[in-house]
Amino acid sequence: MLITLTTDFGSDDSYVGIMKGVIYGINPQATVVDLTHGIPPQDIVAGALTLRHSIPYFPAGTIHVAVVDPGVGSARRPVLIEAGGNFFIGPDNGIWSLALAEVAMVRAIHLSNSEFHRKPTSATFHGRDIFAPVGAHLSLGLPVEKLGEPIDALVRLEIPAVERHADHLSGAVIYVDRFGNLFTNIREHDLKGLPTDGLTVNLGAVSIRGIKESYASAADVTLTTVINSWGCLEIAAYKDSAQRIIGGKVGDKVDVFFDRSSGGH
Repeated sequence: MLITLTTDFGSDDSYVGIMKGVIYGINPQATVVDLTHGIPPQDIVAGALTLRHSIPYFPAGTIHVAVVDPGVGSARRPVLIEAGGNFFIGPDNGIWSLALAEVAMVRAIHLSNSEFHRKPTSATFHGRDIFAPVGAHLSLGLPVEKLGEPIDALVRLEIPAVERHADHLSGAVIYVDRFGNLFTNIREHDLKGLPTDGLTVNLGAVSIRGIKESYASAADVTLTTVINSWGCLEIAAYKDSAQRIIGGKVGDKVDVFFDRSSGGH
């Protein structure tokens, strides 16, 4: 069975390798995919959004293990969720409520049965001692019911809602990728019916006219906007970093102004 790993551990330390060692020690036949270990440290929203836009590309039955866990060792619960034909293992810190916001949840389990945890169980490395071993046991066909007791609700995490005004939409930067592209919470469907060539996107003192079809089609301008692979409005720079040029960061306000006379609604 396929197991994916998503963490904020980076590649300089041995944490990811150790998690894999634990998995293979329990199930040597497991297939492990590194989804990413480049989530910004302790950035739960970034981890959730990365998962949300990656899950659809994996086959049914995949076990997704995510460790972006600033609350490790606290009262936050380790959980397993069954949803959309897949399994999700990690901390109940809001990451799953956002990552699975568009997926119907079948059940959630508090991973309270320590029989399937590594001993001794560290208070600072649940990726090694709880999440990796549980994922490995599950990949061997262990019934979910044996891992702990059901829970009714998960910790909620939400991104800001897009605000619609008479002549513009207001959103925010919610993610910055390694290329310095600024992802916003304004989705393609929010722009439906608006004239893409008649839009002006403002972030701080920066104003960008229109939405391009691709990065390459914006080669003649410093900054551009595109609808990216997540279906989000993105502020980008062709062969450069929009973040570096603008100084943008997560949480910055983004406004999209439209001209009703050009066909908007």
